[in-house]
Order: sequence, then C-alpha cells, then structure tokens
Amino acid sequence: MVRLPTVPALRRRADRWAASPRALDVVAALSAFALMLLDVPGLARADNSLTGVTATLVLAAGAATLVLRRRAPWVPYLVALALMGWLHEVTLIQFALYSIGRFRGRRAAVAATLFYIGVAYGYFLTPGWPVRHGATLSDFLSLVIPIGVLAAGVGIAAHRHDLVRALEVQRREAAARQAVQEERIQVGRDVHDLVGRELTVLAVRAEVLAVRARGEAHRKDFEELADTARRAHLMLNETIVRRADREGATPGLEGLADLAAESERMGSPVDLEVAEEVKALSPLRQTAVHRVVQECLTNAAKHAPGLAVRIAIGVEGPDLWIEVRNPLPKTPPDRAPVSTGTGLVSMDERVASMGGTLTAGAHDGTYTVRATLPSGLRP
Repeated sequence: MVRLPTVPALRRRADRWAASPRALDVVAALSAFALMLLDVPGLARADNSLTGVTATLVLAAGAATLVLRRRAPWVPYLVALALMGWLHEVTLIQFALYSIGRFRGRRAAVAATLFYIGVAYGYFLTPGWPVRHGATLSDFLSLVIPIGVLAAGVGIAAHRHDLVRALEVQRREAAARQAVQEERIQVGRDVHDLVGRELTVLAVRAEVLAVRARGEAHRKDFEELADTARRAHLMLNETIVRRADREGATPGLEGLADLAAESERMGSPVDLEVAEEVKALSPLRQTAVHRVVQECLTNAAKHAPGLAVRIAIGVEGPDLWIEVRNPLPKTPPDRAPVSTGTGLVSMDERVASMGGTLTAGAHDGTYTVRATLPSGLRP
C-alpha cells in the first residue's frame, strides 16, 4: 500500500520549493506571460493568422522558456527576438536581457543588447513590417534602446550583487574555518600542557615509589608505570608535531636558522645564540619561540633595515627567555613601513596564553624585545 505524504510533509516540501531558484524562474515566466496577455487582443487583430486562443498559446510557450534562464538564458533571448519580429512583442525581450545580465555577466549582456538593437533596426527596415512604435526611426529607437539598456543594466547590477553576496558568504565561511582552526590549536595547547604535566607528575611519582619500594615485589611495577608515563608523554609530543606538520603549522627550533638566513638575504645580519637546554622544550613551546623570533625579525626588517639583529634564547631556572635586540636607525627608513600594528599584540597574547610575559621598548639606541615564559622542563 502506497503511503501518501502527510499535510506537514507537503507543507515542508512546498516551503522548500518556494524558496528554491526554480520557483523564482517559474514566477518570472508567469509574470512575463501575464504582461503579454494584455497584448492578446491586439495580436489577434494584427497581420497574422493567430486567434485569441492561439496567440495565448504562443505567448505561453515563449514565456515558458524563462524557466531555462539560469542554465540557458540564450534560449528565451532568441525566442524573444523571434516573437518581436513575428508578433511585434517586446515584453519577453526585457526578461531575457535581464536574465543574461544576471546570470552571464556584463560582457554577455552588452553583446546581447547591441545585437537586440541591431535586430530591431533590421526589423524596422524590413518592407511590410508594421511600424507600431513610432513613425520615424528616432521614435522607434527611443523605445527600443531604453528597453534593452535598462533591462540589461538591472541584470548586470543583480549579477554584481550576487557576486558580492557570494564573496561575503565565502568570507564568513573562511572566518568560521579559521575560528575552528584556532580553537583546535588552543585545545591542542591545553591538552598538551595539562595532560603532559599530569603525565610528568605520574612518571616522577612512579619513580619515587619505585625507589621507596627497593627490594620489594612491586618495585618492577612502579618502574614499568614510570616508563609507560614517559612513553605516553613522548607520544603526545610526537602526535602534536605530526599534526602540526600535516596542517602546515610553524616549525620549531629547526626553523630558526631559516629565519636568520631569510633576514640576512633582506640585508639584516643575524647573530643567533640558542642554549643547549632549549632543545628539550615541548613542540608547542618551540612553536612559541619560533613565532616570537619571526615577528621580531619582521619588525626589525621594517623599522631598522640593514642593521644587525642579535637573538639569544636560553633557560634560567624554571623559565624560558627570548631576547631580541637591534640598534635603532639614525634616520627613519626612506619609505614608511607597511604595518598593521598588531605584531607586538599577537606576540604578547601568545606568550601570555602560556603563562609568560613580554616587554618591548627602546633604550640607549637599542630596541629590545624580551619574552619570559615557563619552560615546562624538569629541574
């Protein structure tokens, strides 16, 4: 037994169809047909063999081609040109030119309008073609040209509006994807810092218990627990590194040499000093170091081009510190640097999100940026 759709289901389908582009095409076709129906009495009396019924059918067939105005707008356009020559009907051509401008853009609309004017002029010069729109050529064209230009112009404006709206939608989608990506990065940082800390504490506690249980039966179990915690911490670090590589994230300490080389190619030599203890940092902290150094070198290239930059990175107690120095130029650059003014803010937010502080300023002819944040290393 076939089950018929319920009334709510039919209503939902009707609402979806009413909001669809196909429904708008049907409305356009019905609107054009309704306007052309006003000309049926005159068409039946014109120099053709149509009656009121047959003229209505012909106009209905011509208006029906507007349902193709998105996929094939040239079909109603050509039909409109034929109706203009046969029945002297200019209503459909307005809808057709608008559709070409809306769905094919400016160039197609301009070409279609010029061709329409040429065809209309040819009809005007055709012997026996009744001049119903003016006794002179100027009167005729004063009606033909505005019809085409206005319809095509409105269509072009709608096309531009559609493009702007599509770009706005893409911009919102890109912003949403960026927000999701930033949220994932933040979640990754939190997971790494929180879970990594707990795994470290677990490993240390297990080692302490293993020492206390020396000579007892459970010592081996505690040692295995400590090894498991260390392996889990290592796997967490490696997972974050691999994910960063797949997503094209910023590299860690291994990318500092490339930053220095790039800065030297731009004319600013770099003296890079990295303490051995820094190499034991977690991937996320290495990324923070890379970002801070990258932004500092960018600022130095903008505001002090050609001057040497000294970078020192080290560990002091529980803290990681980064210091970048460059001399201030005696004269400002020839051209004002292109800057959004958000570089220091971005660095400060990144450092602050990891529990650190950042200071920047000029003193004794040298501009210094110093960032301090927890190293996360075991003492």
